[in-house]
Amino acid sequence: MRTRAKICGITRLEDVQAVVQAGADAIGFVFFPPSPRHVDVEQAALLVQAIPAYVQSVGLFVNSSAEEIQNILKKVPLDILQFHGDESPEQCKQIAQAVGRRWYKAIQVKPELDIVEEINKYQNFGASAVLLDAWHPDLKGGTGHSFDWTTFPKLNIPLILAGGLNPDNIEQAILTTQAYAVDVSGGVESAKGIKDQQLVERFMQGVHRGSANR
Repeated sequence: MRTRAKICGITRLEDVQAVVQAGADAIGFVFFPPSPRHVDVEQAALLVQAIPAYVQSVGLFVNSSAEEIQNILKKVPLDILQFHGDESPEQCKQIAQAVGRRWYKAIQVKPELDIVEEINKYQNFGASAVLLDAWHPDLKGGTGHSFDWTTFPKLNIPLILAGGLNPDNIEQAILTTQAYAVDVSGGVESAKGIKDQQLVERFMQGVHRGSANR
């Protein structure tokens, strides 16, 4: 099975074009003001217009209300929601139903967490996938850190690998985890929110090699 890839934290039109040209399956926009990769509604609306058919647009939200997300969706026609905060399975389902979008949940892999049990909770409430990210006591993703890939579970729900991925380790990450998809942000940047076209291309080449050998 081919490993899918999402490039997250896009803030510039030229980066949308570079990511599409490199062959990414999805482009992520961060609607979380404290993040250095945050985009406002007007900026995101312009960027989404540049995404062609068959490439998905994903909105990353942290503890946002259904009303806040709905107001964004009025101007930014996102394909899917990524909940990256402390949202419970019930909250994710309620918000997604209220705004009429599919969704998935990002879970930080804490040492004491029963990750399979946590994944099952969100799957039972309708998650289209679950993203596993490195844990950080303060940051909600974008840490640049990875977790122990050998703990990556094999389950009957699409699992997305994130955290510390870059062009140099992505092939091995795919071979180790057999992840349905991978998600990168800082690993292909020259500065926070600024993607490096060469790094994006190298990353996607690694994704293709990993997919071919998995």
